[in-house]
Amino acid sequence: MRNQFLIIFVFLLMACFPDIKNLNKEENTDNHNILIDIPAGFDYSTHRDIEVTINDNDKNAKYDIFQYFDKPVSNGVETFENESGQTVSEETFSNNIIRNQLGTATSNNGKAKLTINVPNYLSKLYIRRKKGFISTSKVISITNNKINYTHQEAKTSFNKSNKLKPLTTDYLYCVNGSGELFTVDPLNGNQTLLASMPMGSFTCAIDPTNNVLYSIGKSSPFPLMKYTISNDTWETIANLGIGGPRLGFNSNDGLLYFSKNDKVYTFDPSNGNQLNSWDIIGLDSASGGDLDFAENGDLYICTFSGLYKLDLDGNGKYQSTRISADNLPFSPTSMSFDSNQELWLADNGSSSDLIIMDIITGGWQYKYGINADNGTDMGRTINDLSTLSVVDNDYVDSDTDGDTTLDNDDCAPNDPDISFKTYTPSKYGLGTVVFEDLWPSAGDYDFNDVALNYRAVLYTNSQNLAVKLDFICTAKSHRSGSINAIGFQFDNVLSSQIESVTNTKIFENYLSFNSNGTEAGQDKAVIILTDNAHKMPDDLTVTVEFTEPINTSLLGTAPFNTFIIGNQVRNNEIHLPYKTSSTLGNQSAGNFIANTGYPWAISIIHDFKVPKETVPITSAYNNFNTWATSGGTQNEDWYTDSPGNRNNSNIEDD
Repeated sequence: MRNQFLIIFVFLLMACFPDIKNLNKEENTDNHNILIDIPAGFDYSTHRDIEVTINDNDKNAKYDIFQYFDKPVSNGVETFENESGQTVSEETFSNNIIRNQLGTATSNNGKAKLTINVPNYLSKLYIRRKKGFISTSKVISITNNKINYTHQEAKTSFNKSNKLKPLTTDYLYCVNGSGELFTVDPLNGNQTLLASMPMGSFTCAIDPTNNVLYSIGKSSPFPLMKYTISNDTWETIANLGIGGPRLGFNSNDGLLYFSKNDKVYTFDPSNGNQLNSWDIIGLDSASGGDLDFAENGDLYICTFSGLYKLDLDGNGKYQSTRISADNLPFSPTSMSFDSNQELWLADNGSSSDLIIMDIITGGWQYKYGINADNGTDMGRTINDLSTLSVVDNDYVDSDTDGDTTLDNDDCAPNDPDISFKTYTPSKYGLGTVVFEDLWPSAGDYDFNDVALNYRAVLYTNSQNLAVKLDFICTAKSHRSGSINAIGFQFDNVLSSQIESVTNTKIFENYLSFNSNGTEAGQDKAVIILTDNAHKMPDDLTVTVEFTEPINTSLLGTAPFNTFIIGNQVRNNEIHLPYKTSSTLGNQSAGNFIANTGYPWAISIIHDFKVPKETVPITSAYNNFNTWATSGGTQNEDWYTDSPGNRNNSNIEDD
């Protein structure tokens, strides 16, 4: 009886809306009456807003906010030359944190606030503080959709001989084969992730004069990569055609010294040209290790057999003198002298230990890591390390545009109106909003009629107020036979608060617009991205500029109140569950959840892979039903590629 009632109900509604959709595809009517029992008020949301509050009295400190995932992400199987010189193929992993940057802010009057959007399953954020060249970080749990962080000033000097270098602070810069660049604080072993590398590496060396780090990729063609510490940017200098485990920078001649097996080479860091090569005589083992220069210019090398001092003889060969009397109980991968001329080593482990060694006797002790017996665990491999010694923490940075944000921290140092960027869902990630376009009739629930990929970049000023928005979007799926428009509404912003909307794509003639680019006749600011999803170009960037800076809490977070207009019928708006229609939409539309329990739209904070044509979402995503019927409390990551989530045979290839 219930099914008969639903069929009659659907027939009557379609009779009332005969022009909603002119189907060019064959609907699978067997899916129309699928029922799902969801808890009252469940809105099918896969993400939520988090309010971040930072307390810091230092106005020159910049904060970057990232998503934090407890489990590493597989990079797949890679073939490369390991530190022993062997070619191997194995699965590698990275943390993927740095690729998921959410936003940036500085404190004003001791406080900074921003609102960010995160997946429901995310329970922690990674907060990185940067002042000058010094970075520190902390992982903080999300509590009641809030993060509250108060910075506590730490000691700034690591030197025992403060009379000689009272302002020097050392940080160990580390790289690994998984492509992670991070620092370790020698005072406490705390790690701070800085960047994802263009390629994983077993080598790094720092030019302390120019504050740049060099690294050689672990795989052919073995690129020489350069990282500029002040602005977190990578560039590739040249392909060296040779890789290996050891790299050091010689401040006396400005050259990179590279070593593999029993050879030493020099490279010009400006262009990657190889200049010289020498043989090494007397190494007990030529595998693994690293090299570095002491303050007086002496060259040291470690291999898997221990530590050696190298001296160039009259015949142009490096003679090695062994310092460590016995084979070490660990395999050293890295070495670096700090400003006290203490030698730091790291070993070859999935969770490396940090070790300090005496270059006179070769004596050593574990400083940080599992074997240090002090409760520390690095949790990742350190394949090489190098020391950056900052001599003056109170260096003077310029503020070219006079907006109180120093140039090194300003994303637009020549624009006084813009200081920072906030990304949704993240700096490199994409979100997707998917629609069924047969409202108010039930569809086939394949959610591929319209699928909008998006990344929003919000530009804020030095007071952390929004001044501009770039909405970067692609209609990754538009399988409907109808001509559907795509837009969004700022629920707490008026059209008069918008200075301009540019680069929208309008092809049809049934919508009207104000002179500033917002849709005419609306109480709130409505942005129409396109009035024909079939013709919408990929990677479209629609820019919204505000007449006055707006508090980000009023603006809200992407994808805002996104909707489609079905088949050129203006009041036929289809929204996410429990979102309100615009002024021109159907005001009696309800909550946009069908009697079957299914919505007409879902927002996924992920690059969502849509089901194949006429395949219901429940057949493509095995845990969707469990998630929905639990009210979102179970299988919160149902849309990810975690094992068991997807039925790949029922999912479209991108």
